[in-house]
Amino acid sequence: MVSLILSLVSLVFFGLPGIAAAIMGHVALGRIKRTGERGYGQAVAGIIIGWLGFAWFLFLFSIWVVLAAAGGAFS
Repeated sequence: MVSLILSLVSLVFFGLPGIAAAIMGHVALGRIKRTGERGYGQAVAGIIIGWLGFAWFLFLFSIWVVLAAAGGAFS
């Protein structure tokens, strides 16, 4: 039951730092493999969504850095 809760929480946390969702998904997946509990699909979805959210954050942050550097160069 705890693994199912962890995997569902990992899906909820994707909007926050995606890395938190990915870590919680990995923790849930390891626990599911050890104990045989339910929630495998949710854990995998949390991992995928978490890493995609983190990649999206890095992409937007890098765009912001480039635009800030370009704006500073022209002013």
